[in-house]
Amino acid sequence: MAQVRKTTHSRKTGARKTARGQTSARRSTAARKSPKRAAPKRWSQRVTKESDALDLKRGVFTLTSPKKIAASLKRSAEHSARRKAGAYRSALSMLTFYINRAGKTLPKTRRERLEKAKVELKRAFGRE
Repeated sequence: MAQVRKTTHSRKTGARKTARGQTSARRSTAARKSPKRAAPKRWSQRVTKESDALDLKRGVFTLTSPKKIAASLKRSAEHSARRKAGAYRSALSMLTFYINRAGKTLPKTRRERLEKAKVELKRAFGRE
């Protein structure tokens, strides 16, 4: 037969006492999962979608040419109504943000391409 445990609740401590006298921690209300939608796993993805930096073209960072990446970022920065800083600053910050958030998982060839896109972006804005 299975042994039945009796539990008593202590109001002051919030811990449970079992029939054997052991205490087990109670789950706090903050630790419980709410029935609402869970927070996104990647905060950087949310920032990219919802930030006031730029309205980016989809897949801009996966383009094959650094010049195309720079041109797309420049076009997005100049036409964006959501940015708060200058066009060059916004475009460069989004490119840097993407490189930094990708971290070590970014393949070497793509990282080099994106670093070259920074140089092309400077040229496109005449800041060389």
